[in-house]
Amino acid sequence: MTMPFYVSPEQVIKDKADYARKGIARGRSVVVMQYEDGILFVAENVSRALHKISEIYDRIGFAAVGKYNEFENLRVAGVRLADLRGYSYDRRDVTVRSLANAYAQTLGTIFTETSKPYEVEIVVAEVGETPADDQMYRLTFDGSVADEHDFVVMGGDTEQIQIALEQTWRPNLTLGEALQIAVDALRPISGQADSASAPEPIGPKSLEAAVLDRRRSRRLFQRLSVDRLVEILGEPANGANHASSGGNSS
Repeated sequence: MTMPFYVSPEQVIKDKADYARKGIARGRSVVVMQYEDGILFVAENVSRALHKISEIYDRIGFAAVGKYNEFENLRVAGVRLADLRGYSYDRRDVTVRSLANAYAQTLGTIFTETSKPYEVEIVVAEVGETPADDQMYRLTFDGSVADEHDFVVMGGDTEQIQIALEQTWRPNLTLGEALQIAVDALRPISGQADSASAPEPIGPKSLEAAVLDRRRSRRLFQRLSVDRLVEILGEPANGANHASSGGNSS
């Protein structure tokens, strides 16, 4: 009689975490940052149909990297939870903190109780009356929650983009300044740009962008069209588009 193969719980958790991190790293990057009038979301995304950035509720936005079908399930669940709470009680009772807690419980349960963890990382953000009231929460594949400030980077070459933003971000940026800083950080470094295998520079047509604008009256989420991105960045719409990578990681 053969003995069953034993794997320690520590090794199982480590293998799951490594698997999820590799899947997330394959996705194209997303930047979420505060600016003067709200919160800006910018993502590398050549698809006009599969969104990585979405509205959850009146003042709450959602951004994600990783497996599209997995983070789309989370987005839909978040919209339903927010709608139910707002309808049952009051729209003011729908907060990004309660949403982040719900996502943390869901992701934590999936990570510990299923054989395959979700290959996702998400940010949920709520714009306040002033920049000091803005809230951003980053949730990882295992349900960990981090209260973020100033800016957040997910997916792709996170370390390089993080360093670039640390050098350029400052409080009270205008929308144009914040968008330009985000795009510059997402673009490949000069040494990679000369390589034949490196992706082409990012332009308006390969970007997905949206804002939570505190100046709007009620629904504060607004997508930035390609024409609007061209106007803000002062670049041709199709001057920097590049081909989509394989797989379904976003």
